[in-house]
Amino acid sequence: MKNAINTNDYKDFLKNLKKRVEEARFQATRHVNSELILLYYQIGVDILNQQEKLGWGAKIVNKLSSDLSSFFPDMKGFSARNLKYMRLFAETFPNYEFVQQAAAQIPWFHIVVLMEKVKDPEERVFLHSENH
Repeated sequence: MKNAINTNDYKDFLKNLKKRVEEARFQATRHVNSELILLYYQIGVDILNQQEKLGWGAKIVNKLSSDLSSFFPDMKGFSARNLKYMRLFAETFPNYEFVQQAAAQIPWFHIVVLMEKVKDPEERVFLHSENH
């Protein structure tokens, strides 16, 4: 019977398809994470630049948080606290290449934890230069 399914052939076929789907999902998640990290970095850079250029204080972060959250109600990540982390991220790692190549490969939460735990600027420079 030509149309009969060979159980072993089908199992191998299904196993291969599942593996490809899982790999594609993993790659998509990694790509989305990288884009989000780069967005957060650019927002941090922009906040730093505007504060330096226009002399904005810390209160601008609260207003920005409110406005961004209103404009993007379905999107998380625009709390004042997270915007401050974005600013710290840009301040801590001023080299965009490092952010693009190394930092964008790990989740945002891990970046925040590293920034909170590594307070010494010399250690930050070491971590930064170690990844080049």
